[in-house]
Amino acid sequence: MRMPLRWLAEYADVAPGTTGADVAAALVSVGIEEEDLHGGDITGPLVVGRVLDFVEEPQKNGKTIRWCTVDVGENGQMLTEGKHQEIVCGALNFEVGDLVVVVLPGATLPGGFHISARKTYGHVSNGMICAEDEIGLGSDHEGIIVLSRLLGEEAAAGLKPGDDAIALLGLGEETIEANVTPDRGYCFSVRGLAREYWHAQGSPAGGYRDPALVETPAANDSGYPVRVDDAAPIDGMTGCDRYVARVIRGIDPTRPSPAWMQQRLTAMGMRPISLAVDVTNYVMLAVGQPLHAFDLDKLSGSVVVRRARAGESLTTLDDVSRKLSPEDLLVTDGGERVLAIAGVMGGASSEVDDSTTDILIESAHFDPTSVARTSRRHKLVTEASKRYERGVDPRLAPAAAQLAVDLLVEHGGGTVDEGVTDVDHTTEPSAYLLDVTEPGRIVGLDYPRERVVQILRDLGCTVDETGEGTDDTHVLVTPPSWRPDLVDGPDYAEEVARIDGYNNIPSITPTPVGGQGLTHGQKTRRVVANALAGAGLTEVLTYPFVAESVADDLMLPADDDRRHAVRIANPLSEERPLLRTSVLASLVDALRRNVARGHKDVSVYELGLVFRPGGPLAKAPIPSVLSRPDDETLEQLYAAVPAQPRHAALLMTGQVEPAGWWGPGRAADWSDAVAAVETVATALAVQVVVAADSGHAPWHPGRCARITLTDGTLVGHAGELHPKVLAALDLPARTVAAEFDVDVLVAASAEPVQARPFSTFPPAMTDIALLVDSTVPAADVEAALRRGAGASLESVTLFDVYEGERIEAGHRSLAYRLTFRAPDRTLTTDEVNGFRDAAVAAAAEATGAVQR
Repeated sequence: MRMPLRWLAEYADVAPGTTGADVAAALVSVGIEEEDLHGGDITGPLVVGRVLDFVEEPQKNGKTIRWCTVDVGENGQMLTEGKHQEIVCGALNFEVGDLVVVVLPGATLPGGFHISARKTYGHVSNGMICAEDEIGLGSDHEGIIVLSRLLGEEAAAGLKPGDDAIALLGLGEETIEANVTPDRGYCFSVRGLAREYWHAQGSPAGGYRDPALVETPAANDSGYPVRVDDAAPIDGMTGCDRYVARVIRGIDPTRPSPAWMQQRLTAMGMRPISLAVDVTNYVMLAVGQPLHAFDLDKLSGSVVVRRARAGESLTTLDDVSRKLSPEDLLVTDGGERVLAIAGVMGGASSEVDDSTTDILIESAHFDPTSVARTSRRHKLVTEASKRYERGVDPRLAPAAAQLAVDLLVEHGGGTVDEGVTDVDHTTEPSAYLLDVTEPGRIVGLDYPRERVVQILRDLGCTVDETGEGTDDTHVLVTPPSWRPDLVDGPDYAEEVARIDGYNNIPSITPTPVGGQGLTHGQKTRRVVANALAGAGLTEVLTYPFVAESVADDLMLPADDDRRHAVRIANPLSEERPLLRTSVLASLVDALRRNVARGHKDVSVYELGLVFRPGGPLAKAPIPSVLSRPDDETLEQLYAAVPAQPRHAALLMTGQVEPAGWWGPGRAADWSDAVAAVETVATALAVQVVVAADSGHAPWHPGRCARITLTDGTLVGHAGELHPKVLAALDLPARTVAAEFDVDVLVAASAEPVQARPFSTFPPAMTDIALLVDSTVPAADVEAALRRGAGASLESVTLFDVYEGERIEAGHRSLAYRLTFRAPDRTLTTDEVNGFRDAAVAAAAEATGAVQR
């Protein structure tokens, strides 16, 4: 929202010498963010010029420039010894004879851009023909400014070459641009920003003049007929609760808007169009109430506000035919012909034009939710919709209509009908019993009762100190009609702190209390992440949203619990509407993307939540916000939330050991995935058991390991992915993966670990080779060896697996190295041999192993 300083000074006292930067700083002090400063930074000569001639010259780069001769009056003659200016221009939207804005050598444009004669496209250009954005008049750079289009033919007819364009366009006046937040819709007007500036100055008595305080005639039966028929209110709110209509007849359609109004509209970033349109725009910018002007001769005799019917459409003022939704609120002619999309844009069929003499002024209050939804539905954001969806003062409609009527009569002639229409279904704001100590309690600063009451009254609130429930610390506060955001104590506390001054709130560094540090779960998750990173994997983060086809791509059985996924009501992408039930389901996308971008050796992992409803979820109730939900409601809410265990997953493809001068590399295989999980378990001092698993998707049935705790609790799976899964997911062959439940490891590592005493005595090592059936898992053999070897066993390492010559078919040889060490002595050979034999015997009994 923009605000010229001169316009501000009409509504609020501005001290002499106040700059735009001063005003912007004052607004910032009361919470209104400065967006930009416009104007005041241009130094001349910036003049009106007339295009006398031009030659179009195509360039090698495909662009066409115009080599122009421009009459710039006395300014040009002084600089070029009586010759007209010769200027290069890249725009093509003007003709010979047009009046344009010309900046001459020696001038400075916004941003410190100095203008001088310079050679370009083979010519010396003595200045520049300006576009809107180049002089800070707007953001348009599609073409240069043609003054007859910007100001109107009649206004431009009074101009001559050499006239000062800075004064003409108001560029010498500073204009503040503020960023208005959604909760301060009243600041989308000079009226609202001026009020905030007045607050920033301490709210001095008489320092603010409300432009909406005008006398308005009472509604009567002779006004233009209007009926509000909202048969389908949104969220229980009627789409239109106030509609004011006024009629002006006999306006001279040839009269232009006054120059001062055009100048202000231009400074606000709007184009002057015609008197009727300019007046409605001017009043909207001044007080914040959007208006619409209908050509009365194009109406049948009444206005009906209703919702759209099936199949209706409207060609709006931007010449776009729009298919209407039943939720769209419309302004119609007698209930039949659509005149406008309420609060958004009018229709082309009833717009005022060059022959309009009789006008119907609409000043209405439309529901913010209805307007916002319609604006987004049609992708049509207008100055009116921006104000309505933030909330317009419902009491403002009669005053805004009167301001428009007065301006139209003053500058367009004509007479005003005595009939006044005011369909008013608005309700009064509710009073709130405010504890005047609450602002101080919330902010942490002592605000005296008198100060709190004074600030509230300056804000426009009605403060009752004698009503029901009031006492020394409580008052009844009714917010002003333009502040629908003031509802409860915290709202008023924020306003008190804001108006009193945020700078009055001291900055005190809080003293932190002694904390408990990280929880066991947090520490465990960090260990897991560090262990995987230390194993050479790179952590990635993926979105937990997956496609419906992912379960089939992973070859999950029909009865697999991982097929029960939660569907998102409003997904970011319709292609990924489900929440993942495994981390691998989303991690594969990261691997595929990396491989597609040329990375052949990739090892990635992710820690994240998965969503496991285990079946259809109960429907969640919507509890009231007035109080804490009861136990039954909480149970229903929890029943509607899926279980969300934390998993970790990893994927490896390509080489885990690169090739080089030292020798060949080694490709990742299933054992690397298993080893990564074992590395995590070792880092957490959790003992896990690895066993073959021949039927768990999406892994290869012959290269998949099931990893459990010693008590049989499932931790996860690791191994090589199934070839069909790799083909479906477009992943490289022999890609390996693992996924495990971090929450299981967190629980298993909760008990403190007793450190084993370190022995300084030498170890005794012995090797054994055992012949076992090929179906016997090596993990079972190792477990049996550990059981039989006794307490002196320090480690068991499988260092060779052999199948082939001299080995019976269906069998394989497993070679283990057993390391023994005693804490208090050096073991003898006989002791070591005894431990070894006991271990072999245990393996033979448990697995049928035979020592080779």
